[in-house]
Amino acid sequence: MGRFPKPAEGSWTEHYPELGTGPVSFRDSTSPEFYELEREAVFKRAWLNVGRVEEVPRVGSYFTKEIDAAKVSVIVVKGRDEQIRAFYNVCRHRGNKLVWNDFPNEETSGTCRQFTCKYHGWRYDLEGALTFVQQPDEFFGLDNARYGLKPVHCDVWNGFIFINFDPEPRQSLREFLGPMITGLDGYPFEKLTERYDFVAHNNSNWKIFADAFQEYYHVPSLHPQQVPSAVRQPNAAFECAHFQIDGPHRLVSTSGTRRWKMPPEFMYPIERVTRSGLVGPWRTPETPLPAGLNPGNIESWGISNFQIFPNLEILIYGGWYLLYRYWPTSHNTHKFEAYTAFHPARTARERIEHEVAAVVLKEFALQDAGMLGGTQAALETGVVDDFPLNDQEILVRHLHKVVVDWVEEYQSERVPAEV
Repeated sequence: MGRFPKPAEGSWTEHYPELGTGPVSFRDSTSPEFYELEREAVFKRAWLNVGRVEEVPRVGSYFTKEIDAAKVSVIVVKGRDEQIRAFYNVCRHRGNKLVWNDFPNEETSGTCRQFTCKYHGWRYDLEGALTFVQQPDEFFGLDNARYGLKPVHCDVWNGFIFINFDPEPRQSLREFLGPMITGLDGYPFEKLTERYDFVAHNNSNWKIFADAFQEYYHVPSLHPQQVPSAVRQPNAAFECAHFQIDGPHRLVSTSGTRRWKMPPEFMYPIERVTRSGLVGPWRTPETPLPAGLNPGNIESWGISNFQIFPNLEILIYGGWYLLYRYWPTSHNTHKFEAYTAFHPARTARERIEHEVAAVVLKEFALQDAGMLGGTQAALETGVVDDFPLNDQEILVRHLHKVVVDWVEEYQSERVPAEV
């Protein structure tokens, strides 16, 4: 699936015959047994984005990440050599969770010179080496060099920190991302440091929420404020301009009507006053755009949504971007993390513009989230198991196929070879 075809008019899915065009099953989103396989096959083998370099700005800066799908806690820290590393959040003495504040299951962050276990006082430096043991003579030939923190594979692409739990990852991070994603090299992510974060806990499988942002077929029904019928061409379908697949990753690009070109009655009053909202501030700083941002060469390009397998999406709107992460917590629940990132505001007005955009975008995202519980409950009845997908839902089809493929590959590797 590494080719970038330019499809014939009106067709996307048929250019990927391995995807098929028939109805699909969503049993991969309702089965507890499948989820357990998915945890091992996907979330313990793929590269996972856990943060950005701005979250560890100086030597000793750290944060922890609780990853339910892998049943682990991770420490990400910048060492004295300015390198960013990741470690399992486990003291090597008796297995106590090493870094936490008031509640051991909650994530935390800060700056320190070393990590000290609350239980028996063992200490580790920023590079993970064991540096101090209480009453070392009480142990039996303890070799400190053997008991440093257990590392997790960690790498950085364009400021995004990724980890991989596989003892021997099959690909480097850059190989895993592939040319479609690395085509974003040169986009100034490092300059977009004013962030507005939010988290939501959802009663649905993680893939069901990801599906909502892989197609815009639902927009006229679920988000009529986004593209009101009154401003669409008569009888015109609401379609995306470009879909693309590269390995396990996906891309959808759209053009569409700019918010400020709509009649005032179709905008929130706060949008009219602040000149900001669903598509971000109406004025954004000039930003150099790499060729990979608009691979479909859409003349009236508006948004490109890069969906990095398994659970990361980066939606780029030119001068700013929106990020989503979907973290499974069970077969039918997940934690949704999101943030908007802008150039640092230069005036109070720009700060207001950014805050309004963040709030309006959150509202639209939560409109999607509000559908999920009903979707999950209906799927779990098992009454229907063949769902037709249209050509605009090619990426929904692709995500579920890739997850199943990874699970089947994992299972095949664990079947003893026939003698």
